[in-house]
Amino acid sequence: MKSTSLLHSARFTSALLALVLAAGLFAAEKPDKTADAAKKPTPAETALIAKARASYPLKTCLVSDEPLGSMGEATPYIHRAAGQPDRVLFVCCDGCIDDLKANPAKFLAKIDAAAKAKK
Repeated sequence: MKSTSLLHSARFTSALLALVLAAGLFAAEKPDKTADAAKKPTPAETALIAKARASYPLKTCLVSDEPLGSMGEATPYIHRAAGQPDRVLFVCCDGCIDDLKANPAKFLAKIDAAAKAKK
């Protein structure tokens, strides 16, 4: 009788573990609504992006050098640095933003050179 009790206990433990793991997987698949809300620009950011889009000196992506608009509307990125005004940079897609974040000085220099040449 003791071995039957252990068998039932092991089955119960296995079922409980499977249930906990399944619940964890289900929770991992839920979309993160806070991340979506964080991506949505504020009205002030929308105005800043529109102003920058109108006077942007490049027609190509800062990262890939592909034409802006070749993958849909150019993706804006607002670069923020302490003690400096916010700057809007445009890339061809969301995938280029990580490269831009990894070395912002390189891309800021590129946009500054393009703005200077345009004058």
